[in-house]
Amino acid sequence: MSETARKAPGATAPSGFAAHAGDTNRWKALVFIALAQLMVVLDATIVNIALPHAQKDLGISDANRQWVVTAYALAFGGLLLFGGRIADKWGRKRAFVTGLTGFALASALGGAATSGPMMFGARALQGVFGALLAPAALSLLAVMFTDARERAKAFGIYGAIAGGGGAVGLILGGFLTQYLNWRWTFFVNIPFAVVAALGAYFVIREPEGGRNRSPLDIPGVVLSTLGLVALVYGFTRAESDGWGDTVTVSMFVASAVLLLAFVVVESRVKAPLLPLRVVTDRNRGGIYLSLGLAIIGMFGLFLFLTYYLQVVKGYSPVKTGFAFLPMVAGMITGSTQIGTRLMTRIPARLLMGPGFLVAGLGMLILTQLKIDSAYLTQLLPAMVLLGLGMGTAFMPAMSLATQGVEPRDAGVASAMVNTSQQVGGAIGTALLNTIAASATTSYVKGHIAGAAAKPQAELVKLQGMVHGYSMAIWFAVGILGLASLIAFTFVNAGRPGTTEVISGEGVEDEARVPVVAH
Repeated sequence: MSETARKAPGATAPSGFAAHAGDTNRWKALVFIALAQLMVVLDATIVNIALPHAQKDLGISDANRQWVVTAYALAFGGLLLFGGRIADKWGRKRAFVTGLTGFALASALGGAATSGPMMFGARALQGVFGALLAPAALSLLAVMFTDARERAKAFGIYGAIAGGGGAVGLILGGFLTQYLNWRWTFFVNIPFAVVAALGAYFVIREPEGGRNRSPLDIPGVVLSTLGLVALVYGFTRAESDGWGDTVTVSMFVASAVLLLAFVVVESRVKAPLLPLRVVTDRNRGGIYLSLGLAIIGMFGLFLFLTYYLQVVKGYSPVKTGFAFLPMVAGMITGSTQIGTRLMTRIPARLLMGPGFLVAGLGMLILTQLKIDSAYLTQLLPAMVLLGLGMGTAFMPAMSLATQGVEPRDAGVASAMVNTSQQVGGAIGTALLNTIAASATTSYVKGHIAGAAAKPQAELVKLQGMVHGYSMAIWFAVGILGLASLIAFTFVNAGRPGTTEVISGEGVEDEARVPVVAH
């Protein structure tokens, strides 16, 4: 059953939380939480830039190089729900500091790697501790910021970092790889983690009374972990071996069976790992689904633009990173200026729905990509629109995903946000890459016969590549349109300062009762 009354951020805080509303340390704590989030998001792209150099130094074969990315994705995606529940049980501050410490040690191991297996192991460890760190960070924000305006500002900053950190990773990764050594793309995590961990240890004051003291749901842990690992690996495998590959199909079937069993178990056990009330809530369910879809489109586009700028336009890694800066600026503006200012005035769906549509408009411009497309007249406006739209949509989504959830479930509700993003990223990379590759192959096959000279053949291949990107981006536009529709349809929470009254088993009354803000 849904919560009896889902409180908006401006509502009276749960018992044990209100006493901390005047705790000035929460703004200092936000700095260290944001720093940790930046580190995790940076790591997702910074390693990709360094991968060719690391592969050469460590003698990793082309067939095995995917494991540098896959080992992290499997551990991170598979253990997120477990990490979220550990944060609920163990204490979010403790889980946060432990996650940072472990991530730093795993990064040191990766930077010092002398072989492929050592690198794969380090990446898997990064994923394990990232799965503990990420939900702990988001749930700390959820329980520390309960006032509507303060919550809007805090999640605005967090949303901007979550959205723009990946592009910053390209810049930093390019600099470190080009001017120092690929190992520094791992070592750079250590100062981030040390500063964030020390700051969190001395500054964060976690509100009392929000722990989940129930025994751990072991069957739920096993089923969810195996199911999510199979799902992420299935999409990763599909990208490299095709959708009809026996192992790919087996992974999808296994994932469906395991996750279905997980849902059955969670509906019957007394203390579930993921209480179904968290995901069956109309607003949270709509947010998880629309966020996952948006990430599908965004991840694919991010990859295509990186290849377009470097392979087709001949940009260096550093120049490519700087080319993404307008998108980062757009995300920061959308999140901290538009989302933060309007979140306390209008319902979240009126930010999320239009935000996804604006991002889709930016992508629509990119469907017209050509080999000679100009950066200033085509790529720049598209990136600005994409950043503005995503920043505006992400900010209220991040906040509403943990709004009104019972304090004991804050960690696992936060983990579901990360899970939707992780699974969305895996799907986006595999699905849109497959579409692009298929369109490229068809284009080249149909045009290569007329290219007699070698330069002409190379030109046809580049044209085919850009054509493939354009076709895949059309799909991304449709996916963002669907994300917008889901946001408009499912997300019906009022603006902060009102509370929806629930009548009956999960049925929401249209009446909204004013709530006195702090």
